[in-house]
Amino acid sequence: MRRRQPGRRRLAVPFLIRIAADPHHRHRADALGGLAAPARARHFGVASRDELLLHRSGPQHDGYDDYGVEVTGYPAGWSVAAARAAITNGAPVLLPLLAASDPAIRIDASYALATATDPGHTVRSAFATRCAKEQDPMVRAALVLATAEITRAHPHQPATGWIRELWQDRAQAPEVRLAAAIGWLCLTDEPAPGAMHTTVEALATEERARAMDALPWMAAAGRGEPGLLDCVRRMLHPEEPEPSDDPWA
Repeated sequence: MRRRQPGRRRLAVPFLIRIAADPHHRHRADALGGLAAPARARHFGVASRDELLLHRSGPQHDGYDDYGVEVTGYPAGWSVAAARAAITNGAPVLLPLLAASDPAIRIDASYALATATDPGHTVRSAFATRCAKEQDPMVRAALVLATAEITRAHPHQPATGWIRELWQDRAQAPEVRLAAAIGWLCLTDEPAPGAMHTTVEALATEERARAMDALPWMAAAGRGEPGLLDCVRRMLHPEEPEPSDDPWA
């Protein structure tokens, strides 16, 4: 049987990359903001250690994988893989956006590049280089989460150790420490240390959590509450019941 042609995701991503790379295009930010969504699946409302930042295994060409099926009947995993391949191929064009003048562009570039296939650690090295220069705490937090995501797909013990050091470092901005705590929890099966509970509970105020919804990872994670708070509850307090949507409950 002839295999179906890739879905719209594969066709759209290279087009969006070209727009995102054009500093004079009026829809540049919108293109970059929408670029990474096709490279992820089932990421809305995902906030657990097991699922957040996870890149599932490659699509199974002999059946439907756990990404499900698109409305066209096309296996969604094939489209996700195609979108990631397009972002990987477009990485040389996207990497300079990590130094763009607009912080929102830098955040969205980090989010997109975190889905790239990176066996040579080129993208992760670019995250580290930019993080060393970055002055905006929210962008630094984005770079930390991007590093954690790409490290989960391509394990690298020094990167995991660096992220652990960040959440422990009181000289870091609260946003960076919180992002590092979330990232580290996703990279290890170790129980969360007591010091992490203390740090996160002190820093994860509702006001800060709402501000951190500027990070696409956190905006996608939230289910009726800021994404950071959903992550904290599900990662550090999994024994607590799920919040109810019923106002009379």
